[in-house]
Amino acid sequence: MIAIIDYGAGNIFSVKNALDYLGLESVLTADKNLIQDADAVILPGVGAFPSAMKMLENSGLIDTIKEQAQIKPFLGICLGMQLIFEKGYEFEECDGLGLIKGSVRKMESEDLIIPHMGWNKLEVLNNCKLLDGLGDNEFVYFVHSYKAVCDDKDISAYCEYGGRVPALVHDGQFVYGAQFHPEKSGETGLKILQNFGGLI
Repeated sequence: MIAIIDYGAGNIFSVKNALDYLGLESVLTADKNLIQDADAVILPGVGAFPSAMKMLENSGLIDTIKEQAQIKPFLGICLGMQLIFEKGYEFEECDGLGLIKGSVRKMESEDLIIPHMGWNKLEVLNNCKLLDGLGDNEFVYFVHSYKAVCDDKDISAYCEYGGRVPALVHDGQFVYGAQFHPEKSGETGLKILQNFGGLI
């Protein structure tokens, strides 16, 4: 069973619907015991980094998330991916969950529209299990104005948008993050979610 953390800042229903479609058992929850009992955890998120961290703090789930991310498959989606880094700089400097080293900073471009919105091609840098069965011409759907700044070793795939934008990150153990929305990325996104379910 996959626990989808419901802390008030998530695109939780579209993620749940995608998992249901794939036949992957899941539950929307803010209950520590359910998260601890789950086989895997997804942290979704839309909105701003500081307010989402505040919601997580208010939920009392930060320690539980940090513990569970060390022992079972964990996937942060969109803002949820950004929260897994050490710091964010959206409106103000704010501590993140610190599951992967790095920070989240405003995307800068003189000739491209920010936010980065729409379909973009995944470029593989360091293969990981979430990319199993995918080809080399896969597109996924993005909506974001901030991007991760992290070591290349933690980047599984990136896209080009005024420079390299980390799209899928992995700490080499249990923690994954998708800057794009797999639940809105057609067959490619569903395959990535299916691969995540296969880690259980």
